[in-house]
Amino acid sequence: MDFTECYADSCSAVALAARDGKSRRVQKLIRRGFAVDVKDNRGWNALHEAAAAGTAGCVRLLIPAAVNCEDYVNTLTHNSETPLYFAAKYGHLRAVKWLIKAGADINRKTNDLSCPLYAAVDGGHKDVIELLVRNGAEVNGTYSLSGWSCLHQAVYKGHIEIVRYLVSLCTLEAVDDYGITPLFVAAQYGHHQCLDILANAGANVNCQANDLATPLLIAAQEGHEQCVECLLAHGADPNLYCNEYCWQLPILAAAQFNRLSILEKLISVTKRECDRGEGKVSPVYLAVLGGHADSLRALLQKGYSPDAQSCPQFGYSCPLEMALWTWLDASWNLNSECHQAQEITLILLAAGAHVNTSIYGFTLQGHVPEHLPLILKHAGLPQGDRLRELIDRALTEVKDASFWLPLLLKAGLDPMLLLQDKLLEEAGNDALNFFLEFVNWKTLPSEMLQILAHRRAEGTWTPRKHFESVPVLAHLCRLAVGAHVGSDTLSKPSFIQLLPIPSLLQDYLHFSDVSGLLT
Repeated sequence: MDFTECYADSCSAVALAARDGKSRRVQKLIRRGFAVDVKDNRGWNALHEAAAAGTAGCVRLLIPAAVNCEDYVNTLTHNSETPLYFAAKYGHLRAVKWLIKAGADINRKTNDLSCPLYAAVDGGHKDVIELLVRNGAEVNGTYSLSGWSCLHQAVYKGHIEIVRYLVSLCTLEAVDDYGITPLFVAAQYGHHQCLDILANAGANVNCQANDLATPLLIAAQEGHEQCVECLLAHGADPNLYCNEYCWQLPILAAAQFNRLSILEKLISVTKRECDRGEGKVSPVYLAVLGGHADSLRALLQKGYSPDAQSCPQFGYSCPLEMALWTWLDASWNLNSECHQAQEITLILLAAGAHVNTSIYGFTLQGHVPEHLPLILKHAGLPQGDRLRELIDRALTEVKDASFWLPLLLKAGLDPMLLLQDKLLEEAGNDALNFFLEFVNWKTLPSEMLQILAHRRAEGTWTPRKHFESVPVLAHLCRLAVGAHVGSDTLSKPSFIQLLPIPSLLQDYLHFSDVSGLLT
């Protein structure tokens, strides 16, 4: 091999002429003894250049000019590409014909595991594909680093006519390294016409990848509505679980990614077992997780529960808890999702979401100040044993009493329920003084008075001056009214407004004189 002129202009004179399609110059150079097999720094020779450029006349001249025609026609670049590979890749039919006639290896793979047929499919060159197939190209080989077939690639590129041609030749259920079939690829990339061709040819619409994902799941996730419609029309099962734990469904993907029109289609065909079934996950959770109010409303309007089931898969007891934590995360990160989380929370509460003890306890901490007022506004205080649980939880959060105390009292909590040693011992100075305004500080049990005296001596509590005196008659009267009608009733402005007393006294009964003392 003659290297004397190699790299003069990155390739030999013959290669330059072949690249430009100058057949006469190529012929003259050959007659003058110029070598046709000189390679450039990519490993390309003149035949590679002619094949890639589609200069069929040059291809015809170069092949017989080589010392060994068969070796020459199959010369490899540094990436193991043959001249036939380039001709097929760029759709040069005449060049392909000359190379095949000269004995080109039709199934030779490149370093990246492509081949002439795969390259032609990628480029959408149907006439070249048909020629290669007629001459023995392997249509069911695996190519590319992930093991795709030619049919995978045709579908991926959306080459409808090529898909139509290949379905009668290729294995429809060929899978890549991830267990993905060509039909799955069509669903993933939204090529509904290709999907329809494959389904009509008998491809399995309920095939599952290695991770058990189905075409319907991926189409719903990616928002390909026409693919979803096509799959359902061909019998795709919307209730086929798409993960090993048997809870993932296409409707969950639609809810999570806010594919509203797809969600509405799937609601009508998905079994309601996912809504409240043990071990399952309601799509309500996924709408909350994605922060998609529209999807959440659609689900609730169609009868899905705002409570759903406990969801250990995500670590939440109910959708409302997930919404509150999402709101907290958004507020910590100072991002725009805070408003979305607030809207989601309001939707759930308006739909009647149950507020359990853990949610009350979470909101008592005041990480997001809006949480507790919102919960109390929509759900009020719990009743019975749950109220006792709330009191116990509140007393474990005494350090935050300055936050939750005025809110609970305003919501109608009987202050006597909080009159416990723990509150008197651990509440901050301001919170303690605020609380004492709601009781008769002179008639406290002796042991509680001792606690206050001890704190005063330690300097951890400084009482307000009027705590040294007997409470005024007006204060004793409102305590008596509260004891008679109940703190919950007394907290309602509508009830106080019905009492035959001056408006000033109405405000006093509502403890307006102390409501602003704790800020």
